[in-house]
Amino acid sequence: MHILFIGYGKTSQRVAKQLFQQGHQITTISRSPKSDDWAEHLTQDIHQLDLSQVAPIDAVYVLLSPESSTVESYQRTFVDSIAPMLHALKSHPLKKVIVVSSTRVYGESAGERVDDDTSPQPSDAQGQVLLNMETLWQQAYPSECVIVRPTGIYGTSVSRMIKLAETTKSYPKLQWSNRIHIDDLVAFLAHLLHVEHTEKSYICSNSQPLPLHEIMQWFQQQLGLPALVLESDVPSGKQIYATRLQQMNFELQHPHCFDDYLALLEERGQNNFYFHS
Repeated sequence: MHILFIGYGKTSQRVAKQLFQQGHQITTISRSPKSDDWAEHLTQDIHQLDLSQVAPIDAVYVLLSPESSTVESYQRTFVDSIAPMLHALKSHPLKKVIVVSSTRVYGESAGERVDDDTSPQPSDAQGQVLLNMETLWQQAYPSECVIVRPTGIYGTSVSRMIKLAETTKSYPKLQWSNRIHIDDLVAFLAHLLHVEHTEKSYICSNSQPLPLHEIMQWFQQQLGLPALVLESDVPSGKQIYATRLQQMNFELQHPHCFDDYLALLEERGQNNFYFHS
């Protein structure tokens, strides 16, 4: 198959490489030049996308990231770009359109359970923009479009968690957090290409919600730092379960984040951290 990637960051690069190794032809669109030798790279603005010189495309992955976290940036990246993308794609014989969104479309914020049967009700403007994006793609490709909603993606760095561990002395409430390892997200995205009868959308998470303060305390223990104090056990955030992914019997390679965090910390062993088992 000839597969187009619109947006070519860390996740796209990994999916593209996997699919290339399976024998697929890869073309990518990104704002800046790329050099991977397994794909043909086109540097274009998606708002003026031109695919007229590209060989017929069988499937497309859309993985965009805004330049900033403002509502305006979200709107420009995720929604204003859709009409020119649809115009450029309309002459291509697409069998599958895989669009990566986010669990931000779920507005729950008091520790509630969220799964694939939960109806998205965003609580902020950025979440609403993402839901609008999903709707527009689904309207354009009602039978070909699959929406994927990852939780927080981890697995490439622990710098942010180390900084949090070093600077956080107390935490105001019990905030549920959710994650998926980048390699599991990549494998799932590649897997969806070959699933004949897909659902309209899939949450992608390891279905192991954890209070954020417990993760920070774990890092503090590993780094020999004093443990933060939890000021209140009032729940916030949401507990996310990828029920459709589980029903597919798709097997995660990274079901438990602490094993991965430990491996990433050990890779940084040159930083003179003292690990406590």
